[in-house]
Amino acid sequence: MSITTEKTVRELALEIPAAARVFENLGIDYCCGGAHTLEQACQAANIPFEEAKVWLQDARRTAERLARDWQTEPLAELIAHIKDTHHQYVRTETARLAPLFEKVCAVHAANHPELPKLRDTFQSLAEELTTHLFKEEMVLFPYIIRMEEAVIEKAPVVPAPFGTVRNPVAMMVREHNDAGDALRILRRESDNYTPPAEACASYQALYQGLAEFEADLHQHIHLENNILFPRAVGMEQGR
Repeated sequence: MSITTEKTVRELALEIPAAARVFENLGIDYCCGGAHTLEQACQAANIPFEEAKVWLQDARRTAERLARDWQTEPLAELIAHIKDTHHQYVRTETARLAPLFEKVCAVHAANHPELPKLRDTFQSLAEELTTHLFKEEMVLFPYIIRMEEAVIEKAPVVPAPFGTVRNPVAMMVREHNDAGDALRILRRESDNYTPPAEACASYQALYQGLAEFEADLHQHIHLENNILFPRAVGMEQGR
């Protein structure tokens, strides 16, 4: 496996599980922007290609033995991981960051008018994610699990109420793209989550929490867009 300029960010994130953290540190979008080549992504992030390559090589060497290969693990286990790790994180952090936003806005909004816009963007994102997670957990994920069970047992797959798994997958991907747009607004309006010099502890904690929320949501979307959904579509098609 080589790291070349032509490799897409998505391909590298799939081949090197630890690459996600490298991309986060370098400011490279590997979920919604995964179709870009590494060279294009480095140019957009103003990062020398060779520097990114070294980081990726180090990540591969140090994490190869520890990371689970979600391209081969059962889909039911991948779904459990997504729910227990990333869905739970979204719920916990949106509940924590919402009142923190209100506290910071009450004190600092007069001098930092970007804060109410950040709060409103985050609130809309949190509301959309709440509905999004519900649809995945109540409709899409159970169907994928039943489909995998049927394939393992060589039994007929129960017909999907939505026609084909591609339909809800397409909807989830569109909603992921919307979430990615919201994250870009949050990063831009917060100056890359950089608190002002006079920021209090709550202000600093808010921006740190937003940066961590973005990193987790990127990993979350990557696991679904680039691994779970393609595998589920392939399974439905008999591949």
